[in-house]
Amino acid sequence: MGRFIALLLLLIPGILSGYGIKLMRDMLFGKLLTPFPYLWLQFLAGLIFFVLGLGFIAGFVLHRDRKRNKVQERFKHQKRL
Repeated sequence: MGRFIALLLLLIPGILSGYGIKLMRDMLFGKLLTPFPYLWLQFLAGLIFFVLGLGFIAGFVLHRDRKRNKVQERFKHQKRL
């Protein structure tokens, strides 16, 4: 059950990233979608969606690997004084 929940947690940001790529691609081909009044705004929204989705997935994988001690020394948590 835990793996299924983890899959769902990664599926939502993955779809968000895919939608961001679609928005940026549509802007490059000059196709303006309805919620956006300008093409540059559509590209900016797509870029934000893509970066947020990718960042969430990368953070999730890094957190999981840190818990299992499978990261390089530079990615481990530093001890604070």
